[in-house]
Amino acid sequence: MGFIKLLIGLPLVIVILVFAFVNNDLATFNLWPFYVEVTVSQSVAVVFFIVFGYILGKISSWMSYSPVRAQLRKQKKENKKLNKEQQKLTEQMSGLQENLETLKTQTAEILPPKPTFKERLRNLFTRRKKDSLK
Repeated sequence: MGFIKLLIGLPLVIVILVFAFVNNDLATFNLWPFYVEVTVSQSVAVVFFIVFGYILGKISSWMSYSPVRAQLRKQKKENKKLNKEQQKLTEQMSGLQENLETLKTQTAEILPPKPTFKERLRNLFTRRKKDSLK
């Protein structure tokens, strides 16, 4: 983006400066409500008005994006709040997982181990010895 700005802006600035400095005649400006006359070179007037327009455009652009900047500040604040909440929940979750692991080890010590699926399948197809009636 910077290269495109330079590619367009540099020739434009050169043309404006050449135009401004070629026109060296004096110009008189009347500031209407104050009845003041100002006489300056046309080159100075052209450069002044271009710089004034540039600054006015930048200020206008900055002011038009103020709602966007306010929204970004609000989102950053909300993100910080959510990050803190996420850290708390992560810590709680790790604590709960530790409790779950301890409970699993405690129950494994108390209860006999469950037969695996393979053992259940083998027991299903093996013949059991029948107790004979006496």
